[in-house]
Amino acid sequence: MAGRGDPPEGTPEGLPGGGEDEYGSVVFDESFVRAARVQEFSAMERMGEHAPAVRSLPEWNAKRAPAQILVLVLLVVIAFGTAIYLGVRHPYQPAPGRQAEQLRVTVVPLSPRGPVPGGTPAELYAQSPAEQFRTGAAGITMPPVRRTEHFSEGQVMTALATVKDYLVKSSLDPDVVLGDAVQPLRTLLHPDQMPQFDRSVTSPAADGRHATTGWLVRFEPAQVALADPEVRVRGTLEVLETGAGTLEITSDHTFVYALRSAATGPPASDEASLFIVRRELHFRFDRDDLAHHRLEVRSSYLQAGPQSCSADASAALRPLLAGQRPDPAGPAGTDPYATGRASAAVCGSLAPEAQPSP
Repeated sequence: MAGRGDPPEGTPEGLPGGGEDEYGSVVFDESFVRAARVQEFSAMERMGEHAPAVRSLPEWNAKRAPAQILVLVLLVVIAFGTAIYLGVRHPYQPAPGRQAEQLRVTVVPLSPRGPVPGGTPAELYAQSPAEQFRTGAAGITMPPVRRTEHFSEGQVMTALATVKDYLVKSSLDPDVVLGDAVQPLRTLLHPDQMPQFDRSVTSPAADGRHATTGWLVRFEPAQVALADPEVRVRGTLEVLETGAGTLEITSDHTFVYALRSAATGPPASDEASLFIVRRELHFRFDRDDLAHHRLEVRSSYLQAGPQSCSADASAALRPLLAGQRPDPAGPAGTDPYATGRASAAVCGSLAPEAQPSP
């Protein structure tokens, strides 16, 4: 008698497992199903009126398959290429960084009231306020380093070190002060200021923007030489945070140089004289400047003497040496009717107490 799971006729003889095992070797994989020419409707579809039990499927053309795949790949490549092109043609542009401003320059010659005192460098320093000054880079002292609201102690230290580096190279380096070297200084500047710096060096002008002496201390090597390589220095550095992304440093230093004439024959004097330069500079940093060890020089205010008021100090300072007197002529005249940028020559009087006193 047949069981509940067996066919009515029972299990056929000679076939273990019955009728189901007869088709056990037949596998209906996905490719076989896709290749079927007919497909049975679902139960819901068969409920419709006069609905056939099966429907025909479009014939799968094996010969056309490679062409269809090729078209699909081609479409993907075109879409991918278009995305790359648009990304290169219209890349994401980050917010532009802060642009550095042009340097504002003021150079004030200081004219003595009489002849310039002379002597040996040691004698002159001992008879002047510069006796208490330190020598060289040691005179550019660091203030206490403290973090600000938005800048760490390390970032403040980096800014101060960059300013000191600039002051040393622009005021104490003999190749800069008595030569044509500018590259050591130029590498410290913000790239936006380099064109202005280059023009100031190659074509200096007393226009408040392009004086070489606004950027650095410069003497004419054909006229003067250092009588003592140890320049006396004293001054201060102040740090101020002016915004979440901006740090400003103000330097105010007095540099005293012992100079002598560069001429070798008479009537050159062997005596030295002191030349005083006071530089007040304003520097600005953002985080990008700190990362690249560079700075922006916002303004430069320089007083230097003894010089004649009539001397043009835009390209180089014009010291009066031992025994020399200032030119009685005053600064170059200013024409208020002239068009263009307004400018006027400025000159000050060198106080007697600033000179060495015998």
